[in-house]
Amino acid sequence: MPMWVQMFLQILVAALASSGLWTFVQRKAEKKDARTRMLLGLAHDCIVERCAEYLARGYIYQSEYENLTKYLYKPYLELGGNGLVKRMMTSIEKLPLKGDVNE
Repeated sequence: MPMWVQMFLQILVAALASSGLWTFVQRKAEKKDARTRMLLGLAHDCIVERCAEYLARGYIYQSEYENLTKYLYKPYLELGGNGLVKRMMTSIEKLPLKGDVNE
């Protein structure tokens, strides 16, 4: 094996074995978890607020329903959200559906 390949492999193994690299990777993972939790919290708050508005009104417009499900609820579920939001969306699905907001 050429000398430069051996040196490269030794450097690579040393870097992978170093605690600094693993600390860096762990911190990146923790930041991602914090970001995910923050997104879940923001989405939860927004969905609950909108659902409460629509439920109080007693109906929901088609465009509101599509936006709520497509841009908030489905991504919220994909990130692992559940609970109160699922119950509220079940109630939203029972509301009368009206045409476009501008009608």
